[in-house]
Amino acid sequence: MTRTVLIVEDNPGIAQLVRMHVEDLNCKTVVCDRGDTGLARFRQGGIDLVVLDLMLPGLDGLSVCREIRSQPGYIPVLMLTAKSSELDRVLGLEMGADDYLIKPFSVAELSARVKALFRRVDAMASSPAPATPDQPIECEGLAIDPVRRRVQFNGVEVELTAREFDLLWHFARHPGRVFSRMQLLDTVWGYNHDGYEHTVNTHINRLRGKIEQDPANPRFIQTVWGVGYRFRD
Repeated sequence: MTRTVLIVEDNPGIAQLVRMHVEDLNCKTVVCDRGDTGLARFRQGGIDLVVLDLMLPGLDGLSVCREIRSQPGYIPVLMLTAKSSELDRVLGLEMGADDYLIKPFSVAELSARVKALFRRVDAMASSPAPATPDQPIECEGLAIDPVRRRVQFNGVEVELTAREFDLLWHFARHPGRVFSRMQLLDTVWGYNHDGYEHTVNTHINRLRGKIEQDPANPRFIQTVWGVGYRFRD
């Protein structure tokens, strides 16, 4: 099945580079050089993945990503940024981006990220529907509803990105089990490559900031020093 990738990038050289190598993955491409026109094309439908620059004319990438996530259905978003600060990466993830690449990036890394996002979509589509809906999990004021993909803490709604929810649900389904960063990358993100462990650290820190009363002393997602992380028993 040929997929269609929407590339929203105002730098012609980078847009051409991304287009060429995405098409090498047997994908069709649509290229837009403005955020507003990119969003308009996305709304027309038929897009399987969005490669989205952070800094765009017309409408910035964060706003475009937020609008994409407000639409029904799930389309993965890979954000591109020339900035190296953690704040910019976190803002992109907060708006619902699934992953990010910092310019300049290698062709191999671009291809790996794109293929990983497609594997994740395929895994979600091929997962058999359970005979009965997954039961919500409650633990000391933390309530996770996998059907509605909603989380509450002490009765207050917690806003999570799609990846944050997947990470929390994975932990909560396996209380007490320790997962290494590489295992989490493989299971939750869909890829397992050296050097990407910082992605896990960033998501866990942000997740703790949303569900823990004291993120410095977490009750739910606990660090097992030298090994990884676990959800409390």
